[in-house]
Amino acid sequence: MNNSKIRVGIAGVTGYTGEELVKILSRHEGVEMTYVSGREDRAEKIQDIFPYLLGTLDLACNAFSLEEAIEKTDVVFLALPHTNSMQYAPELLKAGKKVIDVSADYRLQNTAEYEKFYNVPHTDSANLKQAVYGLPELHRKAIAKATLIANPGCYPTGAILALAPGLTAGTFDVDSIQIDAKSGVTGAGRKASKDLLFSEVNESLKAYKLFEHQHVPEIDQELSVVTGKKISVVFVPHLIAINRGILSTIYVKLAKKADTASLIADYQKFYKDEPFVKVYPDGKLPEIKSVVHTNFCHIGMKVNEEKNLAVIVSVIDNLGKGAAGQAVQNMNIMCGFGEQTGL
Repeated sequence: MNNSKIRVGIAGVTGYTGEELVKILSRHEGVEMTYVSGREDRAEKIQDIFPYLLGTLDLACNAFSLEEAIEKTDVVFLALPHTNSMQYAPELLKAGKKVIDVSADYRLQNTAEYEKFYNVPHTDSANLKQAVYGLPELHRKAIAKATLIANPGCYPTGAILALAPGLTAGTFDVDSIQIDAKSGVTGAGRKASKDLLFSEVNESLKAYKLFEHQHVPEIDQELSVVTGKKISVVFVPHLIAINRGILSTIYVKLAKKADTASLIADYQKFYKDEPFVKVYPDGKLPEIKSVVHTNFCHIGMKVNEEKNLAVIVSVIDNLGKGAAGQAVQNMNIMCGFGEQTGL
C-alpha cells in the first residue's frame, strides 16, 4: 500500500453505482482501493466479477464487515440499498472515517418525510443533523469541512441544477414549477424485477410514481434552501428504454421580465466557475448522448415571452453526475484533491 494515498472502500460494489465507483476510483491517482463488499460472501474477487479490473485490483468481495471497513479504509462509500446506510454510518464516523452515502438515508432533514417515502423510521437523527447535502455547485464550502456526505439523488441533481440560477435571481415563479424527467433503466438499480426486463421496457416509455416519488421531498427541500421559501414542485418521472442518462424538461412561469438571452446570461454567470456544468448558448438544447459516461450536467433553455414561460432542459448520466461521479467529486473536495481528479 502506498501510504501517501488515501485508503478507500466501497460497500455495495456489485450494484450499478458501486460498479461505477470502482471504475472511477481504480484510476484515481490520489486513492488506493483497499476494501470492497457485495451482498454476500463469495469465492470470486472483485476482478473476477468485473474482468476489466484484471491487473488493476486484487480484492476479495464478501459481505460487508464493519470491522474490516474500519481497519482498512480512510473514506467509505456506502452504495447500499436505501435504509441500510444508517445502520453502519454511525460506527464508521465514530471511528474517524469520512463517509459518503450514496443512498437516501441522510438526504432528507425531515425524518417524518423520510419515514413517509421510505417506510421506515430514521434511526440516526444525531448524524443526520451534521450530514451535508453533496451538491458541490451549491454546498462546496460545507462539503470541504464535512465528514458525512448525503450524495444527491439522480433526478434531484438534474432538476436542482436546472432551476437554481433562475430561482436565485428571482426570475421564476416558485409556485409554477413542473418537472418532466426521463431516466434510463439503470436508475432503478441492479435487481431482478419483471418491470425492468428487456422485453418489458424495450420500445416503450412509461410514467410512474405520480405524486409519490421519493425524490420529490428532496427536490422541494433543496429548492426551498435556494429560495428561502417553501417550494412544492410537480414532478413526473418516466422510464425509457436506454441504459443510462436522465433528461429533465422543466416548465416554469416567469416572475419578472426575461428573454432567452438574458436567462442564458444569468445561468452562464452562475456556473462560470463550475467545472462540470455547461450552459448551452443561443437557445440550443442538450441531449443525453452528450453526457453519458461523464460527470457533466448540460443545460439549455428558451423563453416564450408571449406566454411568460421558460423551458429549461438538463441532461446528466444517472450513474455519473447522478450518483458515482458526483460522489467522487465530493470525495475530491473533502480530501483536498483537485475537484476533477479521476473524473
